[in-house]
Amino acid sequence: MSARPGVAARRSKRGRLSRSAEFDRVFRQGRSIANRVLVLYAFPRAEEGEPRLGLSVSKRVGGAVERNHVKRLLREAFAHESSGLPDGVDIVVVARPEARVVAESDGLDGIRAALAELIGRARERAAGERR
Repeated sequence: MSARPGVAARRSKRGRLSRSAEFDRVFRQGRSIANRVLVLYAFPRAEEGEPRLGLSVSKRVGGAVERNHVKRLLREAFAHESSGLPDGVDIVVVARPEARVVAESDGLDGIRAALAELIGRARERAAGERR
């Protein structure tokens, strides 16, 4: 099965958090950082491997169509921005209601900028803790 032209390669299912226990571990033991659009939780797991993404987009963001649009944009933005993350980290991104507004007005660029800001701040915090 070949990929459609112009469509980014899909991440494997292993690149996603899917079980409730995985989400709970990241929420309870991970560190969080937020802006007006997103909240990012990060937790380093024991085994190495590519960063894994979990998404939480509640009904406060909008109806099913709006939520799915925000989730698609978040997955795409994460695929672009995850190179700045260390291996073996689990990430949960919680979309705030403002995420729908940004997705509608700025599209992928707006969501990507919001996510890149959080990843950069998380990287700075981690570097400061290592000193």
